[in-house]
Amino acid sequence: MLRRRLAAALLAVLFVCASAGAQAMKMTVAQLKSVLRSSIRLNHPDRQVADYIRKVQLTERLTQRDVEELIGEGLGPRAAEALRAHVAATASLPPPVKEPAPVKPVPLPPPPREVQESVIREAREMALSYTKRLPDFICLQVTRRYVDPTGLEMFQLMDTIAERLSYFEQKEDYKLISINGRWTEGDRWKLGGATSSGEFGTMLKEIFDPATETEFHWERWGKLRGRVCHVYSFRVQQPRSKWHISWQRQLEIVPGYRGLVYIDRDVPMVLRITMEAVDIPPSFPIQEARTMLDYDFVDIAGNEYLLPLRSEMRMREGRLLVKNQVEFRSYRKFGAEAIITFDPNLEPIPEDKLREEKVDAAPKGPVKPPQP
Repeated sequence: MLRRRLAAALLAVLFVCASAGAQAMKMTVAQLKSVLRSSIRLNHPDRQVADYIRKVQLTERLTQRDVEELIGEGLGPRAAEALRAHVAATASLPPPVKEPAPVKPVPLPPPPREVQESVIREAREMALSYTKRLPDFICLQVTRRYVDPTGLEMFQLMDTIAERLSYFEQKEDYKLISINGRWTEGDRWKLGGATSSGEFGTMLKEIFDPATETEFHWERWGKLRGRVCHVYSFRVQQPRSKWHISWQRQLEIVPGYRGLVYIDRDVPMVLRITMEAVDIPPSFPIQEARTMLDYDFVDIAGNEYLLPLRSEMRMREGRLLVKNQVEFRSYRKFGAEAIITFDPNLEPIPEDKLREEKVDAAPKGPVKPPQP
């Protein structure tokens, strides 16, 4: 909106200068086209645009093709007539200088095969011992549940659930704090709708467990929250899967799944997992199920730990779309006296913390060689 207002203000100044008889403004064809396209988007009056064009002095040749191009984009008849006058007036001028085509970045080469295998091996070791290295802690889990009955990604917030999550002796325990900002107590599994659990290591362990026989393949370089990552695609066959999807606590399936895993280049720890169910039986009410889990480094009692930051789960039943966005906040050391409160005005985690950045240069530093 601000950019549009600035463009409108700029064009207004230009048009006023032109209509006031200011000295003719010298422009290239590209500059004039840019101004006229902006005037079309902002619906400036045709007469005003025509007056502006008459005050412009082009430094390059304008062609009839340029005029027809702008007419096709919505240039008015008076403005088009004023522009045609420039076609004859600039016939003896040199044509516009063609800008060199942008150089397409060369895709960064993947690391050698032995390095890929080393990264997966070390990430597996970290994943299988992940929960054993976590401290006992509590945190605030905020779940925003959305629905869309149209199937057009027009989600509406259904409710916001705040829970006190305790992690003690490698076990998760949930206690309701509030629903839609109102204090409440009860069993989270009786809330109805979609809920999730197992973000603290279960998903990670099952993907990297040798018994799962997950197939990993190099995908690309990635970047999350300033950290360069190895991105691997993976596939888990249905017989080895432990991902349970239930419908209204009545029906349940265990589908195979595929996804991506982002592994920090400098420390072989997983920063993101995405999963998508495959080969769901046609008779099962839920026909699509996807989830994403982000990890980030969190300070607890003066020490940094890699812990869940946010997860997102999506499912489709017919046209009905369901989306849960779960955030983990206010991590602190476990203690009976520790208090967790929920501010109903708490803003969601900014999207720029969750967006994958472009890797536009080779990762700095040598790629770590495989360990013997």
